[in-house]
Amino acid sequence: MTSTNDTGAVAGPASGPTSHPQRLRRLVATGFVATLVAMAATTLAAALAQAVGVGFEVSDGGETIPLSGFAVVTGFFSVVGIVIAVALLRWSARPAERFLWTAVSLTAISLVPPLLSGADTATITALLGLHLVAAAVMTPTLTRSLRTRVASHPD
Repeated sequence: MTSTNDTGAVAGPASGPTSHPQRLRRLVATGFVATLVAMAATTLAAALAQAVGVGFEVSDGGETIPLSGFAVVTGFFSVVGIVIAVALLRWSARPAERFLWTAVSLTAISLVPPLLSGADTATITALLGLHLVAAAVMTPTLTRSLRTRVASHPD
């Protein structure tokens, strides 16, 4: 509840000394849960793609991406996304909007390497889809979390 004191200033709810660390912890916890979900989703989707015949061979006569590789890469870049979200929460006046634009831009950039990989069409299509699966889990989750934290705890 807000009230007006004698000077005409509006006094709102005080954000205690633990509000920022709590927001940070909740964001990181939400991010790590989303990371686990994204890792499972991309690995499952890659396994399904393999089951229908996608080879995930990335160059002529080259190596095949193992299923564990999808989990590791998804986990790594999801953690990078959490770090970006934490930084924006700390230093941006509009962290959710900035994060959304950053995540969409980085997702678009991440679609370029599969196109340049020299893989067959099925592998390229599957890799593009897997990038979008991870982004579909992480981006809305972290954006929503940033909006919730900022809206419920104004500084």
